[in-house]
Amino acid sequence: MSRIADGNVFADLSGTSNSTTENPYDALLEACKQEPLRYQTHRETRNDQQKSKLTSPDFSGFIIDEVLHKLVNPEINPGYVDPRNCLVFWARPPKRIRQLVETLQKRLLGYAPSLWLMPVGCLHMTVLEITHSKTEAEIEHLVNTMESKVPELTDFTYDHRARLVKPMLSYDAAAIALSFLPAAGEGLPAEKAANADAYTYHHLRRDMYGLCRSAGVEVASRYVVPSSHLTIARFVTQKDISSKDGNAVDRGKIEGLVRTLEEINGELRAKYWSEDSLTSEGSWTVGEEKGLDYRKGTLWYGGGHSHHEGKGFNFDQD
Repeated sequence: MSRIADGNVFADLSGTSNSTTENPYDALLEACKQEPLRYQTHRETRNDQQKSKLTSPDFSGFIIDEVLHKLVNPEINPGYVDPRNCLVFWARPPKRIRQLVETLQKRLLGYAPSLWLMPVGCLHMTVLEITHSKTEAEIEHLVNTMESKVPELTDFTYDHRARLVKPMLSYDAAAIALSFLPAAGEGLPAEKAANADAYTYHHLRRDMYGLCRSAGVEVASRYVVPSSHLTIARFVTQKDISSKDGNAVDRGKIEGLVRTLEEINGELRAKYWSEDSLTSEGSWTVGEEKGLDYRKGTLWYGGGHSHHEGKGFNFDQD
């Protein structure tokens, strides 16, 4: 009952594409009217849709990434190397978010022990994907083209700070992610709340896109979505939801997995969405501890090589 898909990505409900305008993030910001509630609606609608798909009688199994499947089964695919080289700017989560992810991963393993987990040290949020699925030579050409602009780009979050709040698991038949919303004054004193979060994560992505274009490169991202997520796990086998004979989906098992995901989301909402936690435990600001990581290579699963890291900040030192 194996289902394998090459290059699977998170499904998107926004309808936003990078061909609708010169800067696709302008279109995204306009579509969402810069209102955080719209981002939450997108996130909840997507989860509801995926929940329905997973628990449908027609659901025939997880969508397994073909490349990852080969990498985690070297005995079947000896010497296999991911051929897809990419060039990206990553945001690295601070220590408290990494610790939260590690806790969630352990919880998920309790129900689905065959999950592939993103190593905690490799966690990242893709601020901007310049290109993907290229040769090393093609990537090096882009690196050379952008070289003089890189310090400005990786340090950009030092003075352009975007806060992310309200963690929640987002999921589909391929992967599980910890997603966030752009902050909108939550947890801040009334006199600061109105303007403190006017610059959002999606404004950051818009500006990074524009800066890269001004450096002389075409930005060829796979997709543009109104989400802010860290991929924390992927499905690499049907084992955890298979019937005893291995030839079908055990409906009770898949429903149990979805129930576990929803239970965790209820706990995240109760613990990290309160006014007290929105400025500490349950939030992070892009560039906190580390600036942006300009990264190249075979990095779809957290790998690759860091070409340049930006200057980070700590609030207690500002």
